[in-house]
Amino acid sequence: MAIHKLSPRKVASAGPGKHEDGGGLRLVVSEGGAKKWVLRFTFNRKRREMGLGSFPDTGLAEARRKAENFRKLAKDGVDPINARDLEKQQHSTPTFTSCAARYIKSHRHSWRNAKHARQWVSTLKTYARPVIGEMPVDEIDTHHLLRILEPIWKTKTETAKRVQGRIENVLDFASAHKYRDEANPARWRGHLDKLLPKPSRVKEVSHLPAMPYEEVGLFIAELHGHTSISSKALQFLILTATRTSEVLNAEWQEIDLGKKTWTVPAERMKARREHRVPLSTQAVELLSSLPRIQGNLFIFPGARHGRPLSNMAMLQLMRGMEYGVGGTRGNFVPHGFRSSFRDWSGEVSSYPRDVAEMALAHTIENKVEAAYRRGDLFEKRREMMQDWANYVKP
Repeated sequence: MAIHKLSPRKVASAGPGKHEDGGGLRLVVSEGGAKKWVLRFTFNRKRREMGLGSFPDTGLAEARRKAENFRKLAKDGVDPINARDLEKQQHSTPTFTSCAARYIKSHRHSWRNAKHARQWVSTLKTYARPVIGEMPVDEIDTHHLLRILEPIWKTKTETAKRVQGRIENVLDFASAHKYRDEANPARWRGHLDKLLPKPSRVKEVSHLPAMPYEEVGLFIAELHGHTSISSKALQFLILTATRTSEVLNAEWQEIDLGKKTWTVPAERMKARREHRVPLSTQAVELLSSLPRIQGNLFIFPGARHGRPLSNMAMLQLMRGMEYGVGGTRGNFVPHGFRSSFRDWSGEVSSYPRDVAEMALAHTIENKVEAAYRRGDLFEKRREMMQDWANYVKP
């Protein structure tokens, strides 16, 4: 087999077409004059081709060296194309998302259950990926961590601390594989603890007592044993993730059972904007079971004629069940179920963060809100609220 048919001068002056150097190496010149090296070889009795680079970035001598190495691999039973791709992967810096996936895959069997693995994926997808997901791991720095953590550190402290710890583990994994240096911008002790307040102190100041989402289903099962209007109102509050005042002042005219939608008027919303709440099957069944009192517009009527339930009624019910502040079975308040829902959406469900924020009637980016107003996200929210209702179903 004749090889080395080409010379540097012939390569430089070659016109459109295929110019053989021998041994399967050829120079391919396009009609526009672009030149590239191609190696033709046989592997597993099949003829294959692979690119070796363009000319003049890859010169004749380098093309011949590559061709010789890949021919030897094929002769030894190694697929040259797979070997080239593997080499590229080994010499390129992976993204944070890629490293996180590898870390989870290598550790998930040591975790206590599949739910823990799902929580890992969900929290990183919700909070880390929008900021650093597509970044090479060696470019992630402290200011990126602060962009992720600061918006949720005071409002979702427990979730934020979990996110910080998980990012720290992924970046340590990257350092162990030599993808970045050992300095970890997500490390808490001696680094982020100097930039963010201590979690326990933040929770003392900022958090209303919230029941862990894992316990909400058992709590609702206990509520089913109470037939009072207060119990029905509290169940409805949990299922809809709405505020206490929104539930207590809800009127029958705001409910469309056919469309399974509750429309809260702007004047009763904290943000002074109308809020549509998709109702789960469980929420509709609860409403359908309630009596309608003549002369009273409220869904959850109080003791006084024409008035809604007292704003202390649900809290008093929880205290009577020993779940209220200072209780023997918990230290929770009704408003805290919104935090239970948000933690569930971030750690268990796979719904985008914006969908959860809209469910809580929080103000978000104008483009996202516009999509919601058009209905693009409303149906996604409907799916989310049904999944939440199913999750807490006794």
